[in-house]
Amino acid sequence: MRVLFIGLASNFTEGMTYQENLLAEQVRADGNEVTIVADCHRFANGVLTRTNEENRLLDNGVRLIRKNYRNIMGEFVSGKIRAVDGLYEIIESQRPDIVFQHSPCSYEILTVSRYKQNNPAVRFYVRSHEDRHNSGTNVLSREVLHKMFYRSLVQRALPHIDKVFYITYETAEFLKMMYNIPNHMMEFFPLGGVIFEERSRNSKRNKIRQELGLKEEEILIAHTGKMNRKKRTEDVLEAFTKVPSDRLRLILIGSLSEDIRTKAERLVASDDRIRFLGWKSGDELLDHLCASDLYLQPGTQSATMQNAVCCRNAVAVCPYPSHKALLEDKAFYVESRQDIERLLRDVVRDADALENKRRELYRIASDVLDYRVLAARLYR
Repeated sequence: MRVLFIGLASNFTEGMTYQENLLAEQVRADGNEVTIVADCHRFANGVLTRTNEENRLLDNGVRLIRKNYRNIMGEFVSGKIRAVDGLYEIIESQRPDIVFQHSPCSYEILTVSRYKQNNPAVRFYVRSHEDRHNSGTNVLSREVLHKMFYRSLVQRALPHIDKVFYITYETAEFLKMMYNIPNHMMEFFPLGGVIFEERSRNSKRNKIRQELGLKEEEILIAHTGKMNRKKRTEDVLEAFTKVPSDRLRLILIGSLSEDIRTKAERLVASDDRIRFLGWKSGDELLDHLCASDLYLQPGTQSATMQNAVCCRNAVAVCPYPSHKALLEDKAFYVESRQDIERLLRDVVRDADALENKRRELYRIASDVLDYRVLAARLYR
C-alpha cells in the first residue's frame, strides 16, 4: 500500500519519538511505501528552527517532502493558515491508498478533501492532538481561529473524512466544542511507543545503567522534555532532594526553560544523585527509558509517557481524565510536591509496589500502545 502522512503543523524532526515519526516508521516497516509532507520547521537541541524545502529519502526508507507556508499577510498569519503550494500535485504523484493528516488545523485539509472526492477509494484519516491546554488558550485564538476559521475548514472537509482520531479524552472534548465533530466520526487513537524484545531492552538497560554507575538495587527515575513550570520540574527536584535515600537516582533529559533554569540548576547541583543529561536523540531517549524504573511527569502531558510505559517503566502522572481513562489504577497519580515526595518515600519502602505497577502497565503497552497495533488499525 501507499500511505501519505501530512503534517503541516507538526514541526517534523528526524530522530524524535513523536507519533509523526514512529507511526510512519512502523507503517514503512510493515512493507508499505510511505511519504511525509511536512512544514519547514524542526527542532534542533530542543529549539524550534526554520529549515529549507526538500524532497529526500530518509535512512528508514520514508520519503520526506518539506514545503514552506504560502505567504499570507506575513509570517504570523501564514503560520496559522498553514497553506502550501502544490499539495494536490504531490498527492497525485504519490497515488496514496491512505492519507493520514496530523492535525485538522490547516487550510490544506480542503486540498486532501478535494482529492478524496475525486478518488473515493482513498481512505482519509485526520488525527488531532489539540486540547484546551495547548490550543485556543486565549479569547482571540479560541473564538476566531478555532471556532470560526478552523471549524469552517473542518466542516467543509468532514463529509469526505473517514475517521477523526483523537489522542486523549481532552482532545475529543475539544473537537466537539470547537469544530462540532459528532461522536460517531471520532475514534480513540492514542500516542504510542516502541516495544523492544526482552533481550534488546535488557541490553540497553544494562549499558545505560553501567554508564551512569548504577547498582542493580538503585531506582532510576526519569523526568524529560522541554522542562518549564507547567512540567512541574521544580516540584520534582524539590521533592526528590527531600527524600535522602541512597537508593534513588534522578535523570533529567531535555532542556530547561528560562523561567526555571536558575532554580533548577541550583537544585541539581545541590544533590549528587541528580544528573541533568541535556537533549538526547530519540534513540538515546529510548535507551535511557529502558534503563529507568519510574517515569515521573506530574505536569502537562507528554508523548514520552507512552514510550516510558512501552519501555517497561512505572509512571507517576497528573490525574488528567485521559490518563485515568488509559492507565486506570495502574499508574501512580500525583498532584502536588507533597504527593511526589510521599511517592518517592513509598517506592523506597516498598519496591514490590513499583514492580507491580510496571508489570500491569506493560500489558496496556502491549495491547493498546504498541505502534505495531496502532499501524494495523490504518489498514483494516
